Amino acid sequence: MPGKNLSRDEAQQRASILTVDGYHVRLDVTSAPDRAAGTFRSTTTVTFRCSQPGAGTFLDLLAPAVRSVTLNGRALDPATAYDGARVHVDGLAVENVLTVEADCAYSRTGEGLHRFVDPVDGETYLYTHYEPADARRVFANFEQPDLKAPFTFTVTAPAAWDVWSNAPHENVTAQDATEQNGTAQDTGRTWEFAPTKPISTYLTAVVAGPYHVARDHYRRELADGTALEIPLSAMCRKSLAPYFDADEILGVTKLGLDFFHEQFDYPYPFGKYDQAFVPEYNIGAMENPGCVTFREEFVFRSKVTDAAYEGRANVILHEMAHMWFGDLVTMRWWDDLWLKESFADFMGSYGLIGARTRYSSAWVTFANQRKAWAYRQDQFPTTHPITADIRDLEDAKLNFDGITYAKGASVLKQLVAYVGSEAFFEGARRYFKRHAFGNTELGDLLEVLEETSGRDLRTWAAAWLQTSGVNALTPQVTTDAEGRITELAVLQDAADDPAAPSGGVLRPHRIAVGLYDRDADGALVRTARIELDVTGARTVVAEAAGLPRPALVLLNDDDLTYCKIRFDEESLENLRGGLGDIRDELARALTWSAVWNLTRDGLMPARDYVALVLRFAGQEGNIGVLQSLHAQAKTAVDLYADPAWRGEGGRLLADGALRELREAVPGSDHQLAWARFLAQTAGGAEHLGLVRGLLSGSARIDGLEVDQDLRWSLWLALAASGQATDEELDAELAADNTASGKRHHTQCLAARPTAEAKAAAWSAVIDSDELPSALVEANTAGFSIPSQRDLTALYAAPYFKLLERVWADRTIEIAMRIVGGLFPIAQTDEQTLAEADAWLSGHPQAAPALRRLVLERRDDLARALRAQACDRA
Repeated sequence: MPGKNLSRDEAQQRASILTVDGYHVRLDVTSAPDRAAGTFRSTTTVTFRCSQPGAGTFLDLLAPAVRSVTLNGRALDPATAYDGARVHVDGLAVENVLTVEADCAYSRTGEGLHRFVDPVDGETYLYTHYEPADARRVFANFEQPDLKAPFTFTVTAPAAWDVWSNAPHENVTAQDATEQNGTAQDTGRTWEFAPTKPISTYLTAVVAGPYHVARDHYRRELADGTALEIPLSAMCRKSLAPYFDADEILGVTKLGLDFFHEQFDYPYPFGKYDQAFVPEYNIGAMENPGCVTFREEFVFRSKVTDAAYEGRANVILHEMAHMWFGDLVTMRWWDDLWLKESFADFMGSYGLIGARTRYSSAWVTFANQRKAWAYRQDQFPTTHPITADIRDLEDAKLNFDGITYAKGASVLKQLVAYVGSEAFFEGARRYFKRHAFGNTELGDLLEVLEETSGRDLRTWAAAWLQTSGVNALTPQVTTDAEGRITELAVLQDAADDPAAPSGGVLRPHRIAVGLYDRDADGALVRTARIELDVTGARTVVAEAAGLPRPALVLLNDDDLTYCKIRFDEESLENLRGGLGDIRDELARALTWSAVWNLTRDGLMPARDYVALVLRFAGQEGNIGVLQSLHAQAKTAVDLYADPAWRGEGGRLLADGALRELREAVPGSDHQLAWARFLAQTAGGAEHLGLVRGLLSGSARIDGLEVDQDLRWSLWLALAASGQATDEELDAELAADNTASGKRHHTQCLAARPTAEAKAAAWSAVIDSDELPSALVEANTAGFSIPSQRDLTALYAAPYFKLLERVWADRTIEIAMRIVGGLFPIAQTDEQTLAEADAWLSGHPQAAPALRRLVLERRDDLARALRAQACDRA
């Protein structure tokens, strides 16, 4: 559609002549409970100034129909003013009032105003999600982050509903009843909200429906003697209320508000703080000021491990940090998306410690999980600097990635160590005060940090924010005849950066080098720690000379920098026999991360990594690390192992899972994690027999509660093995007729090892656009089970033929799920790689965002082939 993909140049031109004074948005969603109603009425009145009278401009709008357009009292013909993506107006005055009345569509894809009908009780729920540019699906606007303005929302909804927006409501009035066929009709209630502070369009929000609500209050004495009062609420669907641990959620919220006020010295500026847990949400959460939305999977209806609670608390603090980084001060354009996401990702982990939550291992989780995401993203051929070149909205959509979030957070962690925490947070305080309710770029942040730290940060920014790729650091150890170190050096491999003149980048790294030996109890403990700056290709660790050769040299101990770490041969050999003996959990997590990177890079055979997991995972005390090991070991067997060894590798994993399940402490998180891993790996008669026995109740593991979510995991194992009938799966859905049950049931059906099941799943995704994103994901996950590669091989060629049609016909959110979820990654052979290369070379003019997705999946496939070659050798 012409104009749908707004470019940076267009946004800059529009911002150069316009200043927006305010919006009044009126929405009528009384039709929402009627499933046959596809649209709702949307009326936008925007007041704005133009520095070039007589010029023309456009508003962004994606709507089935536009009823009227009025500029400064002059009616325009919608048929000529609206082209399907933009409302064009010309002859602007210095001061302008523009009203657009449209019929906008209820969404099933999580973009715009999403409508969900609860299968449990038939209730209808609405919520909005816009980032980066879907507010235009709900009301006409200038859809770019630097045209901030106050928003006043008025929403008419069914009378039994409650409605929330960014600001508190000022008035709620019942509408006059109408009569239809002699029966009085309830026309709902109208909610009038106070004007917001100036915010960007993508941050506005509306949540409406019969939500279950828990309320609380936060009060804080400010330095000037006044009191800050913040009404709090947390909400979910009524059918989830029995599982809603609102006290825990609001408790973390209040700890976070204390912490961020202490650190930022800028009172929370958005009045209230609502947190809505909503269905079929495409992402983890969204920082709408005053009305934060979360995926409802954070409402745990079955037992989960403590890692899940830690993850939720991290997200709560991540979104709260955005109230300052992103909402109060917003990037000018999506090039500087990192200005909010890197900070929020960093503050999520930093805040878990600083806010004195019970999650004391937050930096272990960060090192083991968040950075793994960054390392993977940073080794794609599509990697980009943290400050990226975002040409348009499609580019922006794809840059919510491991670079912008996790690598950026890693670099900020290093920056805090470099300039000192007090200088860093004093810089943040000045940044908020100086740019409150405005827009910024990289230079604005560097300016305040240079003021507070006294350091020149331009060189640091050039090395870390404006280049791409990840460095690898390797220790080089020489010893004398008595086993003492004569020289310890750190070798730095250049990071692959296509933009660098030499094709690679060497960076300055502040690291700690840990020397580990066994203590009297046999544990590997740190005996020496040396902190230094690594620069260039080779840096000598002078303080190590003369020390006894340790069992393990661990670079980047304490995880101070962003890099991959390698081992010298003696250290690696000692790890093969003693990785689980490392006492410190962060050091152990860093070591696990390092051996996984060796496996992904084709430097360690996949079967050797699997052997490490089977030998030491049972000793791993950190539950989040353990769950990562499970996922990585499964990937190692499915994709990185020699195909001739896959079957044996799978049996070894299942045997190991069963052994550890039986030995785990009854009722523990570790027991639950091993039960889930058994469900993922079960294939033999013994394993599947136990799975069925756990479902029927004929088998029992002491302390293991087979609750609803675990039941679905066990059913998936049987379905994928061809041992679950349609009748059994349907009966389980009947017992769990919920949104979650529907997702699991859909995945189980798609996972059945028959040609008919694969054809049905493929058709459900490709031949229809009726499925919400949650069910698209369920179908693609069940369809793409790696062990069923023989069944799905015939879909590789059709996949490449339909890519451009999918990209053109579907919303970008759905298209991304299809392109990524159906890529034939399990077909780890040269033929599939050649097909991917042929598509890329034959479609140079395809949408850049589509090419990026295909290129990244192609790179995953090439990496798998290299790893398989290593495993064969």
